[in-house]
Amino acid sequence: MHVIVPLVRENQRDIGLVRAVGPWAFAASIVSMIVGAGIFAVPAALAACVGPYAPLAFLACGFAVGAVAICFAEGGSRVPTSGGVYGVIEAAFGPLAGYVSGTLLWVCCVLACGAVAAALADVVATLFPQSLLGPVRGAVIVGVIGGIALVNIGGVARGARLVSATTTLKLAPLAIFILAGASAIHSSNFVLTVQPDVQGFGRAVILAVFALVGMETSLCASGEVVQPNRTIPRALAIAMLSTTILYVAIQVIAQGILGSSLATSKAPLADAMAHIHPALRAVMLAGTALSMFGWLGSDILGSPRQLFAFARDGLLPRVLGRLHPRSHAPYVAILCYSTIAIVLALTGTFAELVVLSTLAIAALYIAGCAASWMLARRGVARSGTPLNFRFLGSATVIGISSMLALIALGSRQEIIGLATLIGLSILLYLIQARIALAKSL
Repeated sequence: MHVIVPLVRENQRDIGLVRAVGPWAFAASIVSMIVGAGIFAVPAALAACVGPYAPLAFLACGFAVGAVAICFAEGGSRVPTSGGVYGVIEAAFGPLAGYVSGTLLWVCCVLACGAVAAALADVVATLFPQSLLGPVRGAVIVGVIGGIALVNIGGVARGARLVSATTTLKLAPLAIFILAGASAIHSSNFVLTVQPDVQGFGRAVILAVFALVGMETSLCASGEVVQPNRTIPRALAIAMLSTTILYVAIQVIAQGILGSSLATSKAPLADAMAHIHPALRAVMLAGTALSMFGWLGSDILGSPRQLFAFARDGLLPRVLGRLHPRSHAPYVAILCYSTIAIVLALTGTFAELVVLSTLAIAALYIAGCAASWMLARRGVARSGTPLNFRFLGSATVIGISSMLALIALGSRQEIIGLATLIGLSILLYLIQARIALAKSL
């Protein structure tokens, strides 16, 4: 007989929240976060690395991220709290691990924000002459991120309305792409023109994982999910299966239409549609830009709140916890986050920033898998009967080993950078804890 022994402290962060989100709505939220801007830029980068073998990269990474999703489903069914994986890690390993995981999460988000802004600028720049690419690219990055930041400084309601207005447009261009492109595939375009090496394979895996991540952001709303012990696992299963199938289909169609030119395309889905009809290219460019813009809106609405929360908890400078006197938005945190994203987008490319972001999220996934396994071992269950997945141990091993392998595929400088980030996070937490202790004495 399974005995539930809640050995971790019960936090109070969910008091007052209403559990009203069901499995299909939660699954849609996860799909919306995963199917963001990455899929509009990743097909070209994947083709440049491994050519027509790119769909296999999506399948392999879908299996690896699926194992992580199983662990997150187990952990989420046991500790369904606001903060998602951050709350699961904190419950299993304590506040230091929670702080480090929270840091990894917001750093990953700001790197991804810079990457998507750079990709959006590349798409818009394709409409202008070569001589204007640099100025147009810079203007788009500053204008889009700065504009979204100003909307959010005007209040959370304005930021939420912006996200709502663009969310419904995310899947429409992808549906058009699949329906129109499925009949335009040519088998001759699957001839191998790139000789993949170990480095190319590693970059392909990292890029594919980037396109499939996003569940950790949606799981931050776990404190508002109805019957979380059942809803969270079901929603994760629906979202991961559907997005993996969708991405494989998109990659196959893009390769089948563009062939070797896919690897050098700045707007791969739009260029593929141009082979069918010029009007479809315009539709796809507009859909690509809108989807990327919508993703940036969602990110800038939510991610700066992580900096704000850390500041309010005394773990970052207090100035980041200030609210705007009229809109009550965390305007300093929004400005700080947006400025970092602008600098990253102006100084890096999509692929470069994606690699750094994915390595940070891989470390978070490792901690999340280990935390979920630990909570299951302790028998912790805060909201009814947990998932109790029979092969959790196997999923944990696959998830952790896959993410460790992913990190190992990074360059030496990137791995050192990740280790430095984790080390600095630990050091900052210990300093803050010592200061807090001294004040209490």
